Amino acid sequence: MRSIHSREPMKRFQTVILALLLAASAAAADRPRLIVQIVVGSMRAEDLDRYAGNFCEGGFRRLVQGGTVYADARYDYQQTLTPVSLATLTTGAQPSMHGVVGTRWRDYVDNTPVELTEGREGPGPYNLIAPTLAETLLQHVPGSQAVTIAAEATSAVVMAGRGGQAFWLDEGHCGWASSACYAATLPEWMERSNKERYNRSYVAAEWRPLLDRDSYLNHRRRDLPAPDAGQRRQERTVPSHLDLKDDYERLLYTPAGNTAVLGLAKQAIAQLRLGRDETTDLLNICLDTSRRITEAYGPESMEVEDMLYRLDRDLEDFLTFLFAQVGEGEATVVLTSDHGTSPSYDAGPSETDRFNTRQFEVIVNGFLNARYGVGEWVLDYEDKSLYLNHNLIYERGLNLAEVQNEVAIFAMQFRGVSHAQSATAIRTSYFGSGYARMMQNSYYPRRSGDVLLNLMPGWIEERDRCVSRSGSMYGYDREVPLVFYGAGAGVLRVQRRVDMTAVAPTLARLAGITEPAASEGAALAEIVDL
Repeated sequence: MRSIHSREPMKRFQTVILALLLAASAAAADRPRLIVQIVVGSMRAEDLDRYAGNFCEGGFRRLVQGGTVYADARYDYQQTLTPVSLATLTTGAQPSMHGVVGTRWRDYVDNTPVELTEGREGPGPYNLIAPTLAETLLQHVPGSQAVTIAAEATSAVVMAGRGGQAFWLDEGHCGWASSACYAATLPEWMERSNKERYNRSYVAAEWRPLLDRDSYLNHRRRDLPAPDAGQRRQERTVPSHLDLKDDYERLLYTPAGNTAVLGLAKQAIAQLRLGRDETTDLLNICLDTSRRITEAYGPESMEVEDMLYRLDRDLEDFLTFLFAQVGEGEATVVLTSDHGTSPSYDAGPSETDRFNTRQFEVIVNGFLNARYGVGEWVLDYEDKSLYLNHNLIYERGLNLAEVQNEVAIFAMQFRGVSHAQSATAIRTSYFGSGYARMMQNSYYPRRSGDVLLNLMPGWIEERDRCVSRSGSMYGYDREVPLVFYGAGAGVLRVQRRVDMTAVAPTLARLAGITEPAASEGAALAEIVDL
């Protein structure tokens, strides 16, 4: 009798184990084999609807009509710049947690400038703090691959972090590059493409309109010929008003750059066999060219509109290739943006201008000279952050918090400045709502400036080749498209507000892994609970 009864618990135990194994197997089968995250630089949330009439069936329209669309997705901080937002997308954290406040800041110990991604071995994740989705995937899923492709090195590095492979356009030879931080050498197939100078084949002598005149919603243009006059003009290298020096710049400032990035993404899928087994792989794609064109021409321009139509056709080609290589039910595509963009400073009916940062530095330093004696009080101004000379302040026996506060009050006298907060006020207070909360979410104590500014609506900092820019707390910068398509996503339009810190934990849940360590966002129920 004893032996008979002893078998029953064993059978029950075996049944439980079998059920758990079957459940785990089913969960693994539901995971996408490939996650593709596509970031379109400076794309506003409204662009998917505004230009939908001229999109083809297989590009943006395919994703919107067949996927889960979040109609009110936005970043919840003020410093809406490309590296900052890419870090938020890939870590699931606010800048106050992931520590990316821009591409450059000042070290308060020795007053030296620090570059986000520059180091001895070429561009790399030297100053990244929070782990990315790519790092987390590689850590938790043996045999997985993580590949990041961007036009610019900074974008590629920030999205990749310390995970997998990262590639970007090389300024010198207009081919593809990486660094020793990711691989000792480039793959043979990429080296071959570089030797053949394949990227140069994308560069056209002239950027001409894709559609006829009546098809465009925007009629403001700087270089693009009228759609019906393109054939009557002599060919020339464009855009002319930007004075582009070489083919590298022509890739960055014409739609050819997006074509090249998506072209390499297709090669990576095929050559690296992404998504070909049961293990989940990750492919990050950042289309920096879209941002460059939007900054140079403005969102009201025909150039930006034409760029989006050409990108739409490139996206159709890419998606067709992707789902031919990896089944539509085996891949998840996420489409979003690093930020929106401001109206062109010279295009709207309201009176706006560009903020002269160098003049601001000089005048503030003069103000502090008058208050505390002659000295180099202002070290730098970077992306709406003013850095003061702490060593000099302490040498003169001054109170840092008081100096910061005086400068913040003084900064409010400048045309174009809407808000100014001292670092001490941000660090020692809690702001539950309003503009101060968004400035606080952008603040990282070891890297952010002593005084943080926000400019008036429509105002941007004065820069070369720039009539529109991001970097504010206004809706045109913070609101972005967010679409999930393929495995894990149904056909749905979600109207509730969504914070962009939700993207990384959502993709982690889809891949069946823990969310990145610094993640603050909550996974989107519409995706992970299907």
